[in-house]
Amino acid sequence: MSTLKVYDTTGAAVGTLNVNDGLLETERGAQAVLDAVLAHRAAVRGGNANTKMKGEVAGSNKKPWKQKGTGRARAGHRQSPVWRGGGVAFGPHTREFGFKVNRKVNQLAFRRAVGDRVAEGALKVIEALTISERKTKQFVGVMKALSVQAPVLFVVDRLDGTVQLAARNLPGVALVPAQDLQVYDVVRYPTLVVTRAGMAVLEKRLGTGMKGAAKA
Repeated sequence: MSTLKVYDTTGAAVGTLNVNDGLLETERGAQAVLDAVLAHRAAVRGGNANTKMKGEVAGSNKKPWKQKGTGRARAGHRQSPVWRGGGVAFGPHTREFGFKVNRKVNQLAFRRAVGDRVAEGALKVIEALTISERKTKQFVGVMKALSVQAPVLFVVDRLDGTVQLAARNLPGVALVPAQDLQVYDVVRYPTLVVTRAGMAVLEKRLGTGMKGAAKA
């Protein structure tokens, strides 16, 4: 059982939170994390490079000159790749680079990524992430009170408009609902700040698909 301190927005400890070690993984799953990160990065690639083949280049099918008797090489049409302004041979075309990662592999990767953050002491729990005004200064004050600095990811149970507006101008600072947290997010940010309600969502996700998860 891992015990995490719970802080408020002033940085004062207000309690503790126990996380079942059975939901975390720190020994296996390194390859699963790599696979999940590569799959995420591949999925967000644009893949929008596109060139025209000879059949897509505008132009008629008229031969530039007759087949024989000119002394020049035969030419069937001006859209040929060997002509300037013609099609492109073996050029890139619109495609998707994404690939599938097995569901159980992805679950293992998620448990390993979160487990590493807990083991490193890089995951902090906050009672609730609330501020009174949409002021970046107030959000910076919360970060200073928690002794965290960018890059940092705040994980909440649900997004709050006031908090979003206060944090959006801070480089290296991001907010994400716990239900949408991905392995790539956990790996990308060296520090995670999770609300107590967000941890409840994460614990449910960490236990998904595990035997005895209901008893954890």
